[in-house]
Amino acid sequence: MTKAPERSADTSASPFIVDRWSPRAFTPTPISQENLLTFLEAGRWAPSAYNGQPWRFLYARRDTPDWERFLSWLIPFNQAWAQHSSALVFIASQTVTFSNSTGEPVPAPTHAFDAGAASVLVQLEASQAGWATHPISGFDHALARAGLELPEDYALHAALVIGQQGDKSHLPETLQSKETPSGRRSLSELAFEGRFPVRED
Repeated sequence: MTKAPERSADTSASPFIVDRWSPRAFTPTPISQENLLTFLEAGRWAPSAYNGQPWRFLYARRDTPDWERFLSWLIPFNQAWAQHSSALVFIASQTVTFSNSTGEPVPAPTHAFDAGAASVLVQLEASQAGWATHPISGFDHALARAGLELPEDYALHAALVIGQQGDKSHLPETLQSKETPSGRRSLSELAFEGRFPVRED
């Protein structure tokens, strides 16, 4: 496995955050239920509005009955490399919560934000344990919803590919040059004190 080049942060952010990246080259290694649930346990402890915990993780591990079904929902480009991974986790969240005063369902405005926070913790936990992750949005949402039997009041956000990182030589030539940690916008382009800057377009 090729060692990832070091990234350079604008501040002293922790290396375990800065060094996490999303490879596509995986080695077809099985993952135990215990290992995968440990990663998902990290997501369980994410913060959420009113501690509502709206996220749900729906998963399949390679060499199990659901594996090919989960893979089939990915677009062909993602299937080509994700088939070598160890697990696929679809991430959904409940779009409603229930009013404390009336008990009636009301919109949960932060459900996607909360699910994103849970997903990041899963990825960081996996990375700390020596596993690689790659979140994707490229899948047939209608087929996945139907296959997962997702209730109507749940939104389906993304899938998380989890596995042991492999050598990039196993990827198609067109992807090998991209198999490296990506950069980021500078912090000055993302963080503003007081108000949003005036746009110049």
